[in-house]
Amino acid sequence: MTAKLRVAVIGVGHLGRHHARILGSLEGATLVGVVDAKADRASEIAAGCGTVAVRSASDLLGQVDAVSIAVPTEAHLAVAMPFLQHGIPVLVEKPLARDVSEADAMIDAAARAGVVLAVGHTERYNPAVAAAARYLDNPRFIEVHRLGTFPERSLDIDVVFDLMIHDLDLVLSLVPSEVSSIEAVGVPVLTGRVDIANARLRFENGCIANITASRISRDRTRKIRFFQQDAYLSIDYAAQEVEMYRLVRGQERPAIDGGKLDVLREEPLKRELADFLGAVREGRRPLVAGEDGRRALALAQRITERMAAGN
Repeated sequence: MTAKLRVAVIGVGHLGRHHARILGSLEGATLVGVVDAKADRASEIAAGCGTVAVRSASDLLGQVDAVSIAVPTEAHLAVAMPFLQHGIPVLVEKPLARDVSEADAMIDAAARAGVVLAVGHTERYNPAVAAAARYLDNPRFIEVHRLGTFPERSLDIDVVFDLMIHDLDLVLSLVPSEVSSIEAVGVPVLTGRVDIANARLRFENGCIANITASRISRDRTRKIRFFQQDAYLSIDYAAQEVEMYRLVRGQERPAIDGGKLDVLREEPLKRELADFLGAVREGRRPLVAGEDGRRALALAQRITERMAAGN
């Protein structure tokens, strides 16, 4: 496949408008249109990206080589399935679906058609994560804080599926073990859904991850810290910064050495979309495939079930 890929974005609200902006500028892609439930918003974004507003997602069938879907979670399955069934690769914003059964239906449809199904877990594409990953070796304790101010979006899902799921996906990708037990608490503060949550995950290999997510904090914090034998790594997702400190042996007294690692900063969403298009073009697996999205979703469901059981 040498020609430019014809792509479209379905849902150009808070996140989708950035998908459109980037896809409209990526080499190897032509943004042929955008779709949104709000016609005036679709027209505004289309004009800014040099493309057209399309009335309905169904109008894109047969006109595109791939689509990016950033509609509310409750509509992911309904919007994605026609494209998958027509053999059109799909990138779906996280979480992949409302529940595991819907995720399985999408994964099965992609497998039957032999096409790419990618999931928008953007932190996996964060350059700081890539810089730190090469130094992570069997972490024993992980501490995560993802704190945000109250949003005007994603209120159809609770904070576990809205924010915490980013870190669930990342932790699952870095800990080579299965989750054996979960302790969790969640509190609905400003909405009827959980707005702040904490989950303590114990893995079969003994690693423990303590993850806090909030959408009602005054300040924004997105940090993850790893503790492993003789080393400590801290990632600031937002600043794209990594600090690493290691124990240096072989002297009269052990010493601590370290500091900031070099990070080549780049917009994670741009890396994500470029990887999706590369996977489509090369017929390979994307970094975050449907199965990865399903695994994070299944863990998020276990956490919310544990919260409910504890109330």
